[in-house]
Amino acid sequence: MAPSFSKFIFSRTTAGSVVAGFLIYNAVKSRNKRILRNKSAANLQAVIQKNDKDKSKKDRAAVDGQFFRRLFRILRIIVPGWFSKEAGYLALVALSLIARTYCDVWMIQNGTAIESSIIGRDVNLFKKHLFNFITAMPVISLVNNILKYGLNELKLRFRTQLTSHLYSRYLKGFTYYKMSNLDNRIANADQLLTQDVEKFCNSVAELYSNLSKPILDIVIYVRELTNTIGAQGPGFMLLYLAFSGLVLTRLRRPVGKMTVQEQQYEGEFRFVNSRLITNSEEIAFYQGNKPEQRTINKTFKKLVDHLHNFIFFRFSMGFVDNIIAKYVATVVGYMVVSRPFLNLAHKPFLSMSHTQMMEHYYRAGRMLVRLAEAIGRMILSGREMTRLAGFTQRVTELMTVLEDLNQGRYERTMVREEKDSDSEDDREPLVPGSGQLIHADNIIKFEQVPLVTPNADILVREMTFEVPSGDNVLVCGPNGCGKSSLFRTLGELWPLFGGKLTKPEGRKLFYVPQRPYMTIGTLRDQIIYPDIKEDMIKKGVTDKDIEEMIEKVQLANLLEREGSWDAVQDWMDVLSGGEKQRVAMARLFYHKPQFAILDECTSAVSVDVEGYIYTHAREVGITLFTVSHRRSLWKYHEYYLMFDGRGSYEFKKIDQDTVEFGS
Repeated sequence: MAPSFSKFIFSRTTAGSVVAGFLIYNAVKSRNKRILRNKSAANLQAVIQKNDKDKSKKDRAAVDGQFFRRLFRILRIIVPGWFSKEAGYLALVALSLIARTYCDVWMIQNGTAIESSIIGRDVNLFKKHLFNFITAMPVISLVNNILKYGLNELKLRFRTQLTSHLYSRYLKGFTYYKMSNLDNRIANADQLLTQDVEKFCNSVAELYSNLSKPILDIVIYVRELTNTIGAQGPGFMLLYLAFSGLVLTRLRRPVGKMTVQEQQYEGEFRFVNSRLITNSEEIAFYQGNKPEQRTINKTFKKLVDHLHNFIFFRFSMGFVDNIIAKYVATVVGYMVVSRPFLNLAHKPFLSMSHTQMMEHYYRAGRMLVRLAEAIGRMILSGREMTRLAGFTQRVTELMTVLEDLNQGRYERTMVREEKDSDSEDDREPLVPGSGQLIHADNIIKFEQVPLVTPNADILVREMTFEVPSGDNVLVCGPNGCGKSSLFRTLGELWPLFGGKLTKPEGRKLFYVPQRPYMTIGTLRDQIIYPDIKEDMIKKGVTDKDIEEMIEKVQLANLLEREGSWDAVQDWMDVLSGGEKQRVAMARLFYHKPQFAILDECTSAVSVDVEGYIYTHAREVGITLFTVSHRRSLWKYHEYYLMFDGRGSYEFKKIDQDTVEFGS
């Protein structure tokens, strides 16, 4: 018994040791995994923080080399060539500025001559210079108004060019969809495309005028003053320009960043208001007035608080600007103009009479005042340039995102939960755009294609099935299982994360949603959308043909009710839910695609009309992918695609037993 017992004890102890060792090994392994995971998370967080810091540094709105590179990039768009209309208006404004400066110089000289003739009591000279002034008034007025006309046209031309450029990329392919659904770098594209573009173009045109005129004034008045009081006076003024400009530019740095924040808060406030209008019916049914009011008030408060800070900052800067750019500049001007007159040894003034000295003093003084004003405007234009830097950063960011999306690249900030279990999926992560897309007629074929959301949530790891033309497919499964994701991938709205997808191209695949979109336009436009009347005529389709289509979906009374195909209404409100769905089906029969996706699009249509629609679609050769919970539709399909909501699917042929069960 003893040996057996000791053997038993030994075997149990050995087994226990093995089990204990195995458990300890697993515990250590799990601990090491957690340590590695934590280190990876820490490293990832460090990389994210570094990238955010680099991005913040790169995207800051300040008057620096980055600002000028951004500005020149946009200028190449809004001024497309040397012989463009924009270049012509730039030349017109430049010539007007030159003419206006010379008009100012002439006005100073002529005004001084008039005053000198009054002091000298010379009637003939007074009449002569006064007549010259009266004669020149229409010319000066014309020059001023040509300058205003050129600036206004320049603003409009800049806005036209930039808006056309941005919309050509925004509406290219599915970029407008990707910007709001796949990429979250830009929150309010409408704000950027409308208000920010307008403000940028106005700011550029105004800055062109406000910089060109002072520079031209400085050059001309420096030359005139050098001939009158010597080179030292203008030299001191230019030194003051350089010093004050450096000081104020340094103080104004926060303006660019505050401008960007202001536009972002304005965009958020516009968004919550448009969201309220878009979803007003649902909110009204829920009586959600108070939470929506809280959201709007909270968003508006952020904007108001920022504007309060911005107003106070501009008040502070305005105080400093006035002192440095205006009053101190005037003091410097008085000191400069007084030097040659107070210097009794200054030879040019020794032989002059009192009247001649008065005339020289007034002329030099007024030119110096104009020079000081030009220097002041030059310094203050730095404030406008700093504000322009904010708009430039916003517009450049939009252009960069549009270019990325046009090339199939997108960025999305994703917050993923850490998995603590040891059963993590250690396979390689899926990369957007890594799949292969092949266009071919009369077939839809998935070969190891994963269904993945833009947030990188995997709904189905791999899907493989083939649907030739003529075989309808019924798609079913619980909510959130991947039905909509399948169609977004099929419609090329979402990128392929792997595998190979073969499908028809363009409009040979048509989508009919549960709530069809009604465009702005005529009744005819609702049926042929996205075609226009000219496209319909090119296809050889007449209004009579369209009338037959709406009769087939039992919508003939709509034409009688509205009076003609050219009737214009707010069709989203005028048409009932069932009428919209039947319009969408008539639209499907007009385009006659190879494949169509029907996403609960007959839920508001009677069963007999629905049956006719499916029968007619088969007659005209349209293969259907249908999402519906109606059992009566099983008999119109050859295959079913069933998602279980847990990452698996089933694609099988529908047999007689399935149809009977569905019925």
